[in-house]
Amino acid sequence: MSGTEGSAERVVIIGSGPAGWTAAIYAARANLRPVVYVGVPATNPAPVLPGGQLMLTTEVENYPGFPHGVTGPDMMAKFREQAERFGTRVVDANIERCDFSRRPFALTDSDGKAVHAQSVIISTGATANWLGHPNELRLAMNGGGVSACAVCDGALPAYRNQPLAVVGGGDTAMEETSYLTKFASKVYVIHRRDSLRASKSMQDRVLSNPKVEMVWNSAVEDVVGEKHLEAVVVKDVNTGATRRLDVKGLFIAIGHSPATRFLQGSGIEFDAKGYVMLRTRGSQTNVEGVFAAGDVADQVYRQAITASGMGCQAAIDCERWLAEQGVH
Repeated sequence: MSGTEGSAERVVIIGSGPAGWTAAIYAARANLRPVVYVGVPATNPAPVLPGGQLMLTTEVENYPGFPHGVTGPDMMAKFREQAERFGTRVVDANIERCDFSRRPFALTDSDGKAVHAQSVIISTGATANWLGHPNELRLAMNGGGVSACAVCDGALPAYRNQPLAVVGGGDTAMEETSYLTKFASKVYVIHRRDSLRASKSMQDRVLSNPKVEMVWNSAVEDVVGEKHLEAVVVKDVNTGATRRLDVKGLFIAIGHSPATRFLQGSGIEFDAKGYVMLRTRGSQTNVEGVFAAGDVADQVYRQAITASGMGCQAAIDCERWLAEQGVH
């Protein structure tokens, strides 16, 4: 909306993953008439879709209430439907700039429209860092055997008793590898160096597992497969020699980037890795009236259910804060 201070929205929610939609459900049921800016699709440099990382997930089997599983896009559609049922309004645009120096807060969307808000919930999530190969991104978006979350996808039937590969050398990569060994017949760990960055305990756990084969000093040169992953081609960074690994799953574990670029200069504080910093166990940021939920403020769990829980917290915190300000 374009508006003046007198027509400021009570709650603007930025982002449309599980955190954003859960916040919208709670805020709408509290009669706060939230508006959700769902974002617009982007594919460069990596796939970003309204609905977040779940839009790249074919089967979700670990979210309570779906005993037979549900696709990520279907889950987000149900979340949206539930939020809209209670009166949530939806805008198909990004928020591109934020000024939190005074209230009502001043936001600008991707259509150039001014948006005024008494409170804001930031739930823009984080995007996986991808290698950038065309087949990698295509298969990731089509559920073809490429993933950025082993805990989310690794237990799916398609990966059980199959050879898999993990790219990375930090703690996250080691955690993903350790998890996958429960299901895979073999796990290749592809790392550009001859030593790991992960903690000693994590290294020991992975390197001592007979299912793990390290592929040192190597980088993924190509991802092979039409509808489903068939193999990855790795290149030795020292000799240039290539090698084909026949695998049914490729898990990229080289980190995530929080979607916070639009917050630069807004006054919001970030941690050392660029995630929104929360002041307490709740959702309050360093700016009163601005709350954050989900992966944009969580670099540890990054699960749909934890994001939803944080969205619930943010909406409750926001409602209570608005009541203290006399906004109902």
